[in-house]
Amino acid sequence: MSRRLLLPLAALLLAALVWFLWPSHNEADPSLEPAAPAQPLARPPAQVAVPAPRDRATTAPLEISDLAKDLNAPAGDLPADLRILQACLENFRSNFPRDGNPVGTNAEITAALTGRNKLRYAVIPPNHPAINRDGELCDRWGTPFFFHAESGTRMTIRSAGPDKKLHTPDDVELTP
Repeated sequence: MSRRLLLPLAALLLAALVWFLWPSHNEADPSLEPAAPAQPLARPPAQVAVPAPRDRATTAPLEISDLAKDLNAPAGDLPADLRILQACLENFRSNFPRDGNPVGTNAEITAALTGRNKLRYAVIPPNHPAINRDGELCDRWGTPFFFHAESGTRMTIRSAGPDKKLHTPDDVELTP
């Protein structure tokens, strides 16, 4: 087949494929309706109301994905927490191969990992106890992690450690 015919044939095949796969807007089947657009990342107000303590007897337990369930667990340690976060980032990248790492501030990266992305895919549940009121992933001492994207597939994660100050000798860092 000549090259002159190959391009129009490929375009025709692609058009037919799109036509057959395009969702119809049939009102009888709500599963065919397009999903609502994701909400933009909103900054929390200056003063955030602190929720009342959870009553474990009357409140259902938090649903935590298997991947992030041991993040900041009492039986774990900081290097294990960093490896868990690295696994979460690898999982995110595998679902968004063209996008690579989530980017931005800790809150923006956390938002992407908790489902504020184009697929609404949550690697970490939005109600995970490691997420503070400002929407940031925090270490076991309540200090937000520091994320540094070195490339689309490499992300350094740093914890300030027990002294809660970045760039001091007790910091722990994981670079893949």
